[in-house]
Amino acid sequence: MNSRRNIIIGAILLVVMTFVLTAGGALYLFDQMVPDSNGALKLMRAVDVVRSRYIEVVPIETLMNGAIKGMVNSLNDPYSIYMDAKMYKEFRMETEGSFSGVGIVISMKDKQLTVVSPIEGTPGEKSGIRSGDQIMKIDGKDTKDLALDEAVGKIRGKEGTDVTLTVRRGETVKDYKLTRANIQIKTVSSRMLPEKIAVIRLSMFNEQTAGEFYKQYEAMEAQGMKAMVLDLRDNPGGLLDSSVRVSGKLVPKGPVVSVVTRDGETEVHRSELAQVKYPLVVLVNGGSASASEIVAGAVQDTGAGTLIGTKTFGKGSVQSIVKLSTDTAIKLTIAKYATPNNRFINGIGIEPDIKVENPENKNGAETRPGRLPIAATEGQPAADAPADLQMEAAINLLKGKL
Repeated sequence: MNSRRNIIIGAILLVVMTFVLTAGGALYLFDQMVPDSNGALKLMRAVDVVRSRYIEVVPIETLMNGAIKGMVNSLNDPYSIYMDAKMYKEFRMETEGSFSGVGIVISMKDKQLTVVSPIEGTPGEKSGIRSGDQIMKIDGKDTKDLALDEAVGKIRGKEGTDVTLTVRRGETVKDYKLTRANIQIKTVSSRMLPEKIAVIRLSMFNEQTAGEFYKQYEAMEAQGMKAMVLDLRDNPGGLLDSSVRVSGKLVPKGPVVSVVTRDGETEVHRSELAQVKYPLVVLVNGGSASASEIVAGAVQDTGAGTLIGTKTFGKGSVQSIVKLSTDTAIKLTIAKYATPNNRFINGIGIEPDIKVENPENKNGAETRPGRLPIAATEGQPAADAPADLQMEAAINLLKGKL
């Protein structure tokens, strides 16, 4: 009897000890993975309270999405966003070359929703919206407290539907009613001038840009290219790797850009080009941002060419896409980048070597005749296009080097 009793007591003690050790080990691991375990437990408690006591049943996915979104928004970084399934799908479509919307790239600047640049040939560009415009309202609703990802979601939508943007430019406020369209992004276009000066225009840096740039660069070489104008005006940027690959055709062997993390770790992306082959001018303006500034900064610092235009946007941070599941992700700022001469241009921009401002047209927008493919015929500017002083300055400079 005593033997059986001892066995039962021993079994009970074993179960209790196993529970204590398992629970203790779990709590230890939790504490190691989550330094502020009290804060994490508070979050779990909040989820439990809402699920069990809120007047309506709320799906756990809705609560989790809201919690993650709030956490990322608390960073106060306009470039770090949580992408739910809908937004992540749209993001993938955009980097691959198409999406449904009005064709403007927006960001936060001085705490105001601001147009980085309109995309060529889209409803946004055709309406006259320009780089630097501030979006005050979307369909009559104030954007003051609207997060960047929420604004993007409200502007995009089903093809054929309308959205009204209230835009401030200087002291003027104007409503733009835009019809959403399927935006097919052609990021590279080119033409050859009679002097054998090639003009290559990049409108964005997506997954196809570098490969298409190589093709058109080689096509210009086959036509006898002697010099090149690279037009990066109103190019809002895109993928880091794409800009590095493009730079590899333009700047001599050495650093293109250095990516610096918060711990001071530096990753240097390099060009392997033996020598610069052709005289080069890069056109930039206030809509040239991010990946465009990587190329422009590398060209300027290495002396591979001359920058003409106006000061660039000043987005010198690097974002990484971190997948949370098969259909959600966080776009997170993980580093800042420096030009080959170790210049950090975030919030500052790059001043061109030669400053040239284009005149404004009667709508207050900077003239855009030199930006392919806006043309009367394939590859040629419209005959009645106003003067493009920046392009003229680039061509005249290159003629003097031939």
